[in-house]
Amino acid sequence: MKRKADDSVEAIVKDEGPLKKRALSEYDAAANFRQGLFEKSVLGDYTQQYANSKPYKHGVIQNLITPALLRTVRTEIQQNLSFTPKETDIYKIHQSGDLANLDGLDDSSLKLLPSLLTLRDALYSTAFREYLSTITGSGPLSGRKTDMAINVYTPGCHLLCHDDVIGSRRVSYILYLTDPDRPWKAKWGGALRLYPTETFTGSDGQPTKTPSPDFSVSIPPAFNQLSFFAVQPGESFHDVEEVYARTEWEEEEDDGGRVRMAISGWYHIPQEREDGYEEGLEEKLAEKSSLVQLQGKADRYDFPESRVRRYEDVAAEKGPSGANSNGKQAQQETEEDEAPTEEELDFLLKYLAPTYLTPDTLAELSELFAEESSLRLDSFLSMEFSSRLRLEVLDQEELDVADEEPQNLPSSFTEIEKTTDWRVARPPHKHRFLYQQARDSNPDSIKNPLQELVEDLLPSKAFRKWLSKATDLKLESYDILARRFRRGLDYSLATGYEEESSRLEITLGITPTSGWGEDDDEPDDEPDKDVVTEPNNNNNNNNNNNNNGADVTPENPSVGGYEVYMAADDPPSSSSDDEEASSDPAIPIPPSITSAQQSTKPAKAKAKSDPAIYKSSTGEDGDDGVLFSMPAGWNRLSIVLRDRGVLRFVKFVSRGARGDRWDVGGVFGVRDEDEDVDEDEEREEREEGGDRGEEGGGEGGEGKEGGDRGEEGGQRDGKGGGVVDNDDNDDSDDDDEVNDNDSDSDDSDD
Repeated sequence: MKRKADDSVEAIVKDEGPLKKRALSEYDAAANFRQGLFEKSVLGDYTQQYANSKPYKHGVIQNLITPALLRTVRTEIQQNLSFTPKETDIYKIHQSGDLANLDGLDDSSLKLLPSLLTLRDALYSTAFREYLSTITGSGPLSGRKTDMAINVYTPGCHLLCHDDVIGSRRVSYILYLTDPDRPWKAKWGGALRLYPTETFTGSDGQPTKTPSPDFSVSIPPAFNQLSFFAVQPGESFHDVEEVYARTEWEEEEDDGGRVRMAISGWYHIPQEREDGYEEGLEEKLAEKSSLVQLQGKADRYDFPESRVRRYEDVAAEKGPSGANSNGKQAQQETEEDEAPTEEELDFLLKYLAPTYLTPDTLAELSELFAEESSLRLDSFLSMEFSSRLRLEVLDQEELDVADEEPQNLPSSFTEIEKTTDWRVARPPHKHRFLYQQARDSNPDSIKNPLQELVEDLLPSKAFRKWLSKATDLKLESYDILARRFRRGLDYSLATGYEEESSRLEITLGITPTSGWGEDDDEPDDEPDKDVVTEPNNNNNNNNNNNNNGADVTPENPSVGGYEVYMAADDPPSSSSDDEEASSDPAIPIPPSITSAQQSTKPAKAKAKSDPAIYKSSTGEDGDDGVLFSMPAGWNRLSIVLRDRGVLRFVKFVSRGARGDRWDVGGVFGVRDEDEDVDEDEEREEREEGGDRGEEGGGEGGEGKEGGDRGEEGGQRDGKGGGVVDNDDNDDSDDDDEVNDNDSDSDDSDD
């Protein structure tokens, strides 16, 4: 149903439900835009600019609203509205409620916000919707479904790369309400940044678009500026640059606290009983959302590519890191061979702190891991090796004393990959960071300590044995990766693990700088006497944020860079009220994590649900869903057994951090215990077959029949077949299967 034009000051429109209060008529709504905006020549200019824009079609209109009205709106917001701080894996903002809910306010509340109500109705008036529809070529826009909120970005706030494709959205917009008396400076950040896409054609001939790691257009905020673009699946990728805090060496200026205030929202496709409504269109658009893309065929163009190597398939290398010196492939270890040899212990002592190699320590680690499914080990590397590694990391980072900007890295990802050993993880709507994997060539070349971790220690048979002893798990494969998360740029958004069998994940933190919210003293490479860190079972029932790290305050904000494993509950039903205001999929982050409190709980998934939809698992018992978390730090190893459905992410690293976040991680395939049971039964059957063969041979001395039985038994044993009781195998329980889980979140807008 279209809104009815009415000349009364406060028109009442019946909208198939509660009565909506309209502050002004359609005729009066147009009068709130700047003079001359609706002239044909002006409309033609904006349409032409939009059509010629790159990297995808977008528009910018300066001085959209009459200045007096927008100033009054800003004052009403500051005096009468409250904002909720929200932080997820994809954003950190302060947000108002959905402004569509203004219709539900009582008269006394509406009297406090008359200008805001006027602005909302002007933006969703027929005249302006048709204006935007003409510029963008988007088709009709709904006047019934209003979708807008006020977002405030203060220093440290950000919104990472996404394409806005959810549900029935057709046009996305941002109207800036920054301080009109303090023009916004580009150096303060907060710009809307647009990302170009690259098209790949698969073997099936179908094209797939993925965004570049680097943005190509930056649009700084300005008071009374409208930025907008048509929402396009797999193409309209954008982010909001972090608002930068003033550094201590910056010249003090009257910047008003660098508060980026904006009204953000969407115009939707026409709803039922509106002109232009198409039945089933919303469902078709939903199928193209970026939630589906996160699990679709575009994954084949993700970097880094997985390089899983099975131990039994790895060619033998000399020394304890490989296996047999005769050059044969490494063989599957038997239980009798799992203890490290003397040569392997000498190899491990080059890298690991000696305390972690003692039988008592390994027994303690194994016991604790059995209870918690996770470990945190401080001062893990030996003093000699960690000292060399620390010098290497600091040398690569090369912080400039004046501005702490990395001096040795090009700005574009193509130049980084051409001129350094680093590669750039992409696409940015999933992750962005620098990484190194084991090199395919020059294995005998001189290696720096970082390459030694990636190519020598972590893939070695000796480390495999140590890790198996510490966790009491049998490991069958590995995938090793060094990562560097640059300040003000990098992150890894939440992803689920969907395989049936669990896997072991380790992260060795090698971040040499302090200020990450925990253990801010200088790095200590000497392990304490009690090397096993007791788990902090963080249920966050009271969120008192008692922790051993720095307090997070406006003067000492969180700089991100922490790694989190989270569980989740079932997604909301399609009729959820949150759907009206939902934006980009995200994982809500509990206050205990943003305040750098370490959490350690078994990384077990909770409920089976659609992995494309995320929802926080905070329940009535106060459980916030955090299974394990650890801030960036130096010489600290985390070990986590990850089950199906458990989410993992590394929070965006703020430019306010003192350096980059560095780590070396590994993913280790865990051998299923049921497979071991089957192999044990098969081995027993073979042995029984051999025994029967020997017995049959003895009886054969007295007759041919006995000889035949003996020969038959010997043949079964020789073929390795054995006799397996399939009925017994079918009765085995699949106790290791864990249902997946995910989460859905609150809304974030540009």
